Formats: sequence, structure tokens, C-alpha cells
Amino acid sequence: MKPYNIYISGVGGQGIIKTSTVIGEAAMKSSMPVVMSEVHGMAQRGGGVSTEMKIGEAYSPIIENGSADILISFEPIEALRAIPKISCKTFVVVNKSPIYPFNLRESEISYPEVEIILEELDNKSMKVFALDADEIARESGHILSMNMVMLGSATAVNGFPIKKDVIIDSMVANLPEKSLNINLMAFEKGFDFVKSN
Repeated sequence: MKPYNIYISGVGGQGIIKTSTVIGEAAMKSSMPVVMSEVHGMAQRGGGVSTEMKIGEAYSPIIENGSADILISFEPIEALRAIPKISCKTFVVVNKSPIYPFNLRESEISYPEVEIILEELDNKSMKVFALDADEIARESGHILSMNMVMLGSATAVNGFPIKKDVIIDSMVANLPEKSLNINLMAFEKGFDFVKSN
């Protein structure tokens, strides 16, 4: 099968690597080949983190510019940084809740308006699903379930190659039992958001 290219971006501490693990294991459970690479950046200081994944026959996980099938961005400015990876055929799922970089706080440079970021993404992609995943996570019971809100949203996007029930099985296998119900609720709310938009 032609690889399905997933680019995930955000900042350290948002659960990007865990999300990638859940997707990767779900692909393997579905008997699909998967390759993945991670860039941690300055994750300890809230710096950029990204994961590149290809589901299907691929020799390298690196996604060529303009060839992502889906961009899942946990933070708006990190979605902006990922624009070279997308094209008019890319679906974008983006969390509208910003994390202000520590180096901007002391600088004269301001964080761009989120609406301007979303317009730029909209101009470059097939469709943008922009949601306040932080707020949905809080409603689900804990802010740390934000990554599962984003995963649910991505799973609902047209053409996502892994079935919802297999993703849920992988969540059960990879997430702590004590927070599983919150994470499942967060996932379902993200899924429903995309299905209703």
C-alpha cells in the first residue's frame, strides 16, 4: 500500500511520543507496516517536538516536503512551523490553545494571532479542523488527556488508515489504567468534533 504520512508536532510535555506509540502499535495490530522517527528538540524546556510516521510500505520515516497526508499539531505555532510538510491534499488537525515559548516572553517579538495561523493553514491544506483540545481535555477530566482529544480527532479524518476500534485497543494497551476512562472520553469527544464538522 502507498504510505499514509502522519506528521505530529507540538511542544515537550504534550504527549506527542505517547500518541505516536498508540498509532504505531495500532498499525502493527492491523498488520500494516509502520516506520517512525522522533525529534525531541528542547523538550525539557517546552521546545518543539515532532514525530514523522509512515503507515504502509516505506524505507524511511522522513516525510518529504508537501507529502503529509495529515498534520496533527498540538500547538498552533508548531503547526505553522510544519507548513513545509503539507499541501492542498493534507488534512490538518490543530489545537487552538497556544503555549507561549519561554524565549518570547522576554522578547519584543509577539506570538502570532491564532486566527492568522489558522488562515495560513487553511490556504495551504485540504481542510483544517481547529479545536480547543485543552478545554475538551479539561471537560473530560484532566488536561493531560489533550493528546487523546487530538488522536480522536485525527482518527475521524477521512482516509485515516486505522480503524477506530483498533486505536482504542492500542490506547487500552498503552495508557495507565487509572486514567483510561478520562482518556477514552477525551478521544471520543475529539472524534465527535471532527465527525460533526
